Amino acid sequence: MELKDTAYIPHYIQYGTNKTELENCKSSCLSNCSCKAAQFRFSGPGNTMGDYALLNEVFSLVNNDGAPNKTTLFIKVQNSYNLQASPSFVSSEKKSKRVTLFVGSITGASIDWICIFITCFAFLCKRKKGLEEEEEEFLDQVPGMPTRFSYEELTVMTENFSKKLGEGGFGSIIEGIMSDGTKIAVKLLQSFSNMMKSFLAEGATIGSIQHVNLVRLVGFCAEKSHRLLVYEYLANSSLDRWIFHGKQEKSLTWNVRKKIISDIAKGLAYLHEDCNNKIIHLDIKPQNILLDHNFNAQVSDFGLSKLVGKDESKIVTTMSGTPGYLAPEWLNSIITEKVDVYSFGVVILEIICGRKNLDRLKDEDDMHLLSLFKRKAVETQLFEMVDKNSEDMQLNREEAVEMMKIAAWCLQSDYTKRPSMSLVVKVLQGLVAAETNLDYTFPYPPNIRTVAEANEEREAVGISLPFPSQLSGPR
Repeated sequence: MELKDTAYIPHYIQYGTNKTELENCKSSCLSNCSCKAAQFRFSGPGNTMGDYALLNEVFSLVNNDGAPNKTTLFIKVQNSYNLQASPSFVSSEKKSKRVTLFVGSITGASIDWICIFITCFAFLCKRKKGLEEEEEEFLDQVPGMPTRFSYEELTVMTENFSKKLGEGGFGSIIEGIMSDGTKIAVKLLQSFSNMMKSFLAEGATIGSIQHVNLVRLVGFCAEKSHRLLVYEYLANSSLDRWIFHGKQEKSLTWNVRKKIISDIAKGLAYLHEDCNNKIIHLDIKPQNILLDHNFNAQVSDFGLSKLVGKDESKIVTTMSGTPGYLAPEWLNSIITEKVDVYSFGVVILEIICGRKNLDRLKDEDDMHLLSLFKRKAVETQLFEMVDKNSEDMQLNREEAVEMMKIAAWCLQSDYTKRPSMSLVVKVLQGLVAAETNLDYTFPYPPNIRTVAEANEEREAVGISLPFPSQLSGPR
C-alpha cells in the first residue's frame, strides 16, 4: 500500500546513504522478509531521486504535506486468496444436493455463531459491570479521595455540560458552578479503550496529594459508564494560551515567566521526591500547566502518570506522552523521573522564546526550537532567541539567557547528567550554582543509531512497540 505525503511519526529514522528511485525503495522492501514498511524521502521539489529507510516496525503515522522534503510510505499488506472455482461438469442432481447441504450447513453454523455471540456479549456485559464495581470500590479506598458526585449533580452544575473550556488528555473539560458558587472544571472522559486506565491513574495519583503547584482534585464521579474528575477552576486557563499567541498586549512579563518556571519546578520536585511514592508525570507541556488569577502555575493532567516505589530507580513502559517533549531514552522504553526533567527543559525554552518547540511556519533551519538553540549557543547568539514580542523580555535578556542555560542542563541527552528537580529549585532560588560544562548536542527529535538497533534494544527488555492509540494526542 502506497501512502503519499505520509511519514513515520518519529522523524528521526535512519535513512540510507545512497540515492535511489522510488520504485527501488518499494522493491527493496518487498524482497526483504523482515521489512514491514519503507519510507522514501525525495531529495527536493521536482526531483525523482531520494533516500529511503526499511522499517521492521511501524509507530503512528503523520501527514507531512507541506514539509520541505516530500515523503512516501509503503506498507506491506496481505493479499487475499483467490477461491478456486468448482468443476463445471456436475450433474444438476448433485448440484441440488450440494446446495441443500450448503444452505443447511450455513443455517446451522449461523445459529451456532448467534448463540456464541449472545453468550460472549452477556459475559462481556457482566465482566464490564464487575470491572466498574471494582473501580468504584478501588477509588473509595484511595486515601484522601475527595467528594463523590453523582452524574445527575454534575449535569446540573455544568448546565448539561454546555460550557466547554477545552480538550484534555482523554476528553473534554467543562466549566461548572457548585451550589456554593465555587467554579469548577469537570473533566469528562470519553468512552474509548484507555479511558478507565487514565481515570484510575489520575484519580489515584492526585486524589491523595496536596501541593500549591499541583492542580487540586475537588471530586469525582464513577457511576455506571460515567467517569468524571472535578478540579478547581483556574481563571487564566493553560500556559500555552499565553506564550504561543505572538501578541504584545497579551505577553507575560519576565518576572511572571520566571515565577511560572519556578512553580512548575516545585510541583515536579514534590512529585518526584516528597510523595510516599515517586510519581512520574510523563506529559509535561504548556497545555498541562494551568494558571490561576495571579498567574501562579499548577501542574495538571495526570492521566499518563506512573507511581514508582521509593526504591525503584527505573520503570519499563510503552511510549507515551507528546512528540516534541519526549526524552531520547523513551526509545529504550526504560525510563526514570528524568524524562520529566527533559520535558521541563523544553517548556523553559518555549516560555522564554514565546514559541512552540516545532513551528512549521518558520524557515527549515529555525523550525525545531532545540536545533535553533544548539546553533545559537555555538554562535553565542542566545540573545536573539528571547521573545521579540515582549518589550519586557527584551529588557531582561541577560537573565533570560541564564535561564536558557538551565534549560540546556535539563536537556542533556544522557539522562544521568540532567539535574534532579529539587536541584533545579535550589538553582532557581540562587542557593546553588548551575552546571556550566554542558553538551549542546542534544537531539531534536531524539537520535537513534539505526532503526534495527533500536528494535533490538526493545526486544532485549521485552517491550512491545506501542500502537498509535497509546501515543498521547493533543491534551
